[in-house]
Amino acid sequence: MCMETGNQTATSKFILLGLSEDMDLQPIIFGWFLYMYLICVTGNLLIILAIISDSHLHTPMYFFLSNLSFTDICFTSTTIPKMLVNIQTQSKVITYEGCLTQMYFFMIFAELDNLLLTVMAYDRFVAICHPLHYTVIMSPRLCSLLLLLSWLICLAYSLLQSLMVLRVSFCKETKIPHFFCELAQILKLACSDTLANNILQYFVTSLLGIIPLIGILFSYSRIISSIVGISSAGGKYKVFSTCGSHLSVVSLFYGAGLGVYLTSGTAHPSRKSSIASVMYTVVAPMLNPFIYSLKNRDMKRALRRLFTQLTHQLMQT
Repeated sequence: MCMETGNQTATSKFILLGLSEDMDLQPIIFGWFLYMYLICVTGNLLIILAIISDSHLHTPMYFFLSNLSFTDICFTSTTIPKMLVNIQTQSKVITYEGCLTQMYFFMIFAELDNLLLTVMAYDRFVAICHPLHYTVIMSPRLCSLLLLLSWLICLAYSLLQSLMVLRVSFCKETKIPHFFCELAQILKLACSDTLANNILQYFVTSLLGIIPLIGILFSYSRIISSIVGISSAGGKYKVFSTCGSHLSVVSLFYGAGLGVYLTSGTAHPSRKSSIASVMYTVVAPMLNPFIYSLKNRDMKRALRRLFTQLTHQLMQT
């Protein structure tokens, strides 16, 4: 029997079932996720430090990249630490307030990832298709405004979704077949009517997913047209190398996100969605630093300088 909304808000707890209930697999899952989380945080932090320490990287492209790395750190930190604590303490409980908080910040950083990738695609479009006007168009003021607008959209989107969840009631302790509080899974386990929530979720999520994707596709269609117009093979390779890293990250992000969307659309909650979410929430943020550093000469040079400086400071101490 469902409790009243006011009562359940204060007392209800959720059970995060995680990726598997097999106790023998828990140490393996804990080790792998701890390893991936540390790699993700360390890799993205090195990207940020390299960009800050190298004046040659103080450009719009690397400004957005540093913000993307910061977002990826926050993105994984909203879900993985709680999962690791639950495995270590052998407790799957998360409070109602904790669940809403996790969901709120997860939506912020997930959508911020999406918008930053869109802004970076626009930056590459301007750099390649309008190189003579690049410094004028991508001014520090515009870059700051684009970043601020992205944050405002994400905060408003997440706040709206979270406030809509507050009107939903749940039946005592609800089991979530996931390793974190994901909006679609939570709505499926509600006792009260969630029609308005589902309409809002699919409308806003589709809007904030389709429009950025259209922007990215448009930018790369113009970039490809410019590449075709370049006669020299060396010129084509140089242009493609500046976009290869970003295109790889976009493909990974949207590919994993599409997998989550398709598996979460089933009638009944399933662990297939939580397994697909691993690619979206952990693997993609973890691989981003490697993609940008391995395919980018400027970034590799900056990282070598950073490692040299850190080694020198350690030797002095």
